Amino acid sequence: MAVVVNSGTAVSTAANTKSADQVTGTYQFLGKGKITLVAKGSATGMNITCLVGGIALVNDQAIPYTGTAGTISVNDNIMTSQMMGGGRVELYLRNTTGGALTTDYLLLFEPA
Repeated sequence: MAVVVNSGTAVSTAANTKSADQVTGTYQFLGKGKITLVAKGSATGMNITCLVGGIALVNDQAIPYTGTAGTISVNDNIMTSQMMGGGRVELYLRNTTGGALTTDYLLLFEPA
């Protein structure tokens, strides 16, 4: 059974900026297991980076799923899902546009 490492709804990122690390607290350091990242931006122009133990699972990739209506679906909005050896988890959002955009995201961990 997966646990939610971190999640955010309508996380606003100012124009042409990169967010602070979104993962803090209890699940900032993980052991071996499967990491799944699901994300949806309010418009094109949002990029996402996810690092585990210094290894990039998603490295400044565009979030291809956009929309402000409806729910975030694990099956439809997945960015990555893979096994990792563990380490510190980091998640960053970057806005490449001239206006503020929002992102919904869900970071799940399933222990091995």
